[in-house]
Amino acid sequence: MSDTSLTIDNILAPELTLCKVPASSKKRALEFIAEQIRQHNDSLSESQIFNNLIARERLGSTGIGQGIAIPHCRLEGLEHVIGVLMTLEEAVEFDAIDNQPVDLVFALVVPKEATSEHLELLSQLAEKFNDRTFCDHIRQCEDADTLYQRMTAVSG
Repeated sequence: MSDTSLTIDNILAPELTLCKVPASSKKRALEFIAEQIRQHNDSLSESQIFNNLIARERLGSTGIGQGIAIPHCRLEGLEHVIGVLMTLEEAVEFDAIDNQPVDLVFALVVPKEATSEHLELLSQLAEKFNDRTFCDHIRQCEDADTLYQRMTAVSG
């Protein structure tokens, strides 16, 4: 079923939508993402997810500017794309392109084979996060439930 395009609401589970996460650094934020994914799917390796995210960051920061980062990586043995959305309690240094600290993170972990879907999702995310009003709404969320609803609401 490769013609079904992935959308944010297909890949983001309420359990992987987290509000006001206390992360003191970029590394800690990425560790937290790996922990959450591992809790959600115990067949995956937390250290492998973390190492792959870090390896991707070494190629260039996934901080896209305006306090937003979209860390992503491929993972061997994964069958479907996993998304993790979190707002951070306090913004952390992320080596973003505009040097602004990051407080809004959407992580994407994709199967090793996935290529076009992966790029499609990244562009969907970048488009959503390009909308300042949308980002303000996301940042104002006080709980994970609201955060999930706002992220997956079809903008129209």
